[in-house]
Amino acid sequence: MIKITDLPEYAAHEAVLRIEDKETGLRGFIAIHNTNRGPAVGGTRFWYYKNEEEALKDALRLSRAMTYKCAATDLPYGGGKAVLMAPKDQAASHTFKNEKYLQSYARRLELLDGHFFTGEDVGMDEKDIGVLARNSSSIIGRPTIGGLPSPYAASSVFESMRAALTHAYGSDSFVGRTVAIKGLGNVGLELAQMLTKEGAEIIGADVNPEKVAAAQRLLLNCKIVPSHLIHKQKVDIYSPCALGGDLTATVIASLQCSIVCGSANNQLATPKDASRLFARGILYVPDYVANAGGLITVVDELQSGGYDKKRVERNIMQIRETVLHILSESKKKKVSESIIADALAERRFLTTHQ
Repeated sequence: MIKITDLPEYAAHEAVLRIEDKETGLRGFIAIHNTNRGPAVGGTRFWYYKNEEEALKDALRLSRAMTYKCAATDLPYGGGKAVLMAPKDQAASHTFKNEKYLQSYARRLELLDGHFFTGEDVGMDEKDIGVLARNSSSIIGRPTIGGLPSPYAASSVFESMRAALTHAYGSDSFVGRTVAIKGLGNVGLELAQMLTKEGAEIIGADVNPEKVAAAQRLLLNCKIVPSHLIHKQKVDIYSPCALGGDLTATVIASLQCSIVCGSANNQLATPKDASRLFARGILYVPDYVANAGGLITVVDELQSGGYDKKRVERNIMQIRETVLHILSESKKKKVSESIIADALAERRFLTTHQ
């Protein structure tokens, strides 16, 4: 039996649910961190975990980050996350995660009665979201409404990079700048294309050969390096767009960049790593601010009057001002950007009760 309150990832979560259906193989956790500002929102991750404790820790960590993301971008929602345990054999995942499996998960979401809204995350695709939406009223990020969230997540990272360039160099131009992107999935590849159009040179890496091939087809001048070397490239911006925990003490010591700004969640391996970046003089845009575009578009479906693309675009553009504020306060107070961003978020969600 796992004692949740003893886990370092536990942060006064309001609710943590273990879900299981032996008939379909469904097993996982739903974590709701904080609902002071409104109902919890956060994606559903379908991923292989070695054991339940590993899955639970991920749910706790990710749901807390969602609270901070909502508050930092001034959205009227709280943080939640669902993680579903996938089989080790990724090839078997497609048959394992079938319609009955998804229907079973949808029924459990309905038990939460609108206190948690969820959508696409790692391991989930448009088809999965479609099945869930037909069986639950708690699904957001529906392809037929706002479309895939990845272009919007890429857009918010792009605007965050512009803000960081302005702060560092006095100009937001990408001409003559080099960006190293680790992870060429939906967000990473979209971001690479946006940067290329603005004159940036791209160095990319991904463990999936198919994604590398796609990048080389779409980005004619993209240089590809092995994933374990991407952070060592001499660039202006290093952009982690794969899974979390990328910024370890070892990686930070090897970075040859001025700015770190990417779409991956939970990029810092430990909270101390924010201070390590700061000590090296590397500007760090906190991940939950930089990648908030995906969240902004999916939660817009919950707004009165329904989804409004222009409102989404306006809200994403406001992230640039938020980043400039965080970087400016970090420089003035001589503390890491993460401390400033966390304090901004906490002022909002710890004092708001709806």
